[in-house]
Amino acid sequence: MTSVAASAGQATSDTARAPHGANPRYTAAETPPNILVHLTQLAIARGLPCDGWFTGSGLTREQLNDPTLRVSYRQARTVIRRALQATGEGGLGLATGRMETLGSFGLLGLAMMTSATFGDAMTVGITHHRVSGSLVDVSFEVAGPREVALALWPRFNDPPLLPFLCEELFGSALAIARQLIGEHFRPTRLEVTYAQPPHVQDYADYFQCELVFGARANRVMLDTQWLAHPLPTHNPLTAQQALALCMQQYDGGAQQEVVASVERLLRSHMRQQPRLPDVARMLNMSERSLRRRLAESGRIFREIHDRVRAERALELLHGGTLSVAEIGLEIGFNDPREFRRAFKRWTGMPPRSARQQAA
Repeated sequence: MTSVAASAGQATSDTARAPHGANPRYTAAETPPNILVHLTQLAIARGLPCDGWFTGSGLTREQLNDPTLRVSYRQARTVIRRALQATGEGGLGLATGRMETLGSFGLLGLAMMTSATFGDAMTVGITHHRVSGSLVDVSFEVAGPREVALALWPRFNDPPLLPFLCEELFGSALAIARQLIGEHFRPTRLEVTYAQPPHVQDYADYFQCELVFGARANRVMLDTQWLAHPLPTHNPLTAQQALALCMQQYDGGAQQEVVASVERLLRSHMRQQPRLPDVARMLNMSERSLRRRLAESGRIFREIHDRVRAERALELLHGGTLSVAEIGLEIGFNDPREFRRAFKRWTGMPPRSARQQAA
């Protein structure tokens, strides 16, 4: 089994080429190619040749029409990086995301559209986001008395691809929200961890809300008033049927689903450093059952916890805006010395060295 130290060390020393290249999750072909479909559709609409983007990836553009096709993060990353290089367009992720519709999400889009309220539709979309071909993980968080947040969590520490992934996810989420509620829908704030891009005006024109760059997390904030907004297309029977089919589509099965659930909870409660009993309770499972299901997936809770923290620490170190002590606090270490020792155990190097390598 790949160790956290090996995976995180690889990400730090070779981020530009293949982050976490030794991690089995990096090459597991389990993601629907929806993002690549929209990316190539955009290229074709603009008259851009894109067949070369797939060279050596193990994919061809024609294969994207196969509804059974699943791609790995490595394959998707290869195509997206080449698209970014070929077009030279900084806002390519935003252009891709904003062209997506409920129909783009297939059965998941149908389940969202037939939900009772916008809040229900958000919950459905977030719970089953992997069915839509997402290359990141997402969570739904309470951010304040009148604010909730759709938060994005990178699956790998991959700074060159992060702006594209954030733009695509948040851009498509806003496009879907406006389809469900209407063009008058506005988020209250968009926060991303990377620096302000040259095409910032595109963000302002599309999101029409406060923009925060160099933030501590990647998330879009919503006023809670939107959650109770009823959807005119609500159909309880169709919603139930579509959800059942969505769950059947997920190739990872129940065992991998519990791993994803554990990762999601660890990311959203990172400062609290939850232990296995805490996570089991949040999943409404016994500690024994959770330990057994993780073992069936070939995983150990401590290794998952260490990897999630290492990946988040690397992301913040590469962002360059927080001190080492502040990063330690973000992932649950009150003592900077404990964080430095843990980070060196995970990656084989101290935090400052990892930041210098990323510069």
